[in-house]
Amino acid sequence: MGNDGLNYVEGSIMHQISPNNWRSSFFTPNDQAKIASLNTTSNGIIYCLEVAKYCYDCNMDHRTHIDQEFEENLRGLNFIPGFMFEKEVSFVEFLNRVRRGELVLQSKGLWDVPHPWLNIFIPQSQINDFSHVFTNIISKDDKVLGPILIYPMNRNKWDDEMSAITPDEDVFYTVGLLHSITPDEDVFYTVGLLHSSGFDHWQELEDKNKEIMKYCEENGIKIKQYLPHYNTLEEWKSHFGAKKWRVFKERKMLFDPKMILSPGQKVFNSL
Repeated sequence: MGNDGLNYVEGSIMHQISPNNWRSSFFTPNDQAKIASLNTTSNGIIYCLEVAKYCYDCNMDHRTHIDQEFEENLRGLNFIPGFMFEKEVSFVEFLNRVRRGELVLQSKGLWDVPHPWLNIFIPQSQINDFSHVFTNIISKDDKVLGPILIYPMNRNKWDDEMSAITPDEDVFYTVGLLHSITPDEDVFYTVGLLHSSGFDHWQELEDKNKEIMKYCEENGIKIKQYLPHYNTLEEWKSHFGAKKWRVFKERKMLFDPKMILSPGQKVFNSL
């Protein structure tokens, strides 16, 4: 984005959950009720876009300029009339919004729970193909859902010397399925936590993640996992690709020849 662009962009999907979730909540109670009413007309899936524009000067001229920039940034977006919500907060309050939710959950003993998350990178050219995951795989089961966050990424902002693997396109999307396990599904309605029926049901979420990965593989969607967990050497090689796997292996042999570090990832255990 240029100098007059938005400072923060985040996409998300709400699926039969309160918009006042634990990680971001600037909606008023009236806003929440209005958004929740869409569930009855949208098959339970609501696509959301959260954006931020920083205002460094409080004088009226600067505010007017910011408002004009903001209006221009949003021009062309196809959202439901009457469903654009604005709130002015301090920079610290904006950055610290997850911390607020953390404190609430800690007070209820619900912070240190299983989180079988799935974070994947999707090439820009295939993001529409991936939308099937939202409309068919995720929407068909409301027992194993969590907040779904979507961010656009510029590949040139990632250092290719890192071990993280990104899609081979200039722009890609990161999609995070932030599952949580709660001991009581009623808690979901109280604190906006992610829905599941109990601590023992983590396998349902793991199976859902595997179903998503299988769909991508079968349909040629060239995703890459962020912080992946694989069980075989061949899976790790496929994840890195031939060139980067060679470099990664050489560095391992150079700096950790006895393979002492990170045995739990099972990358080199079988070598």
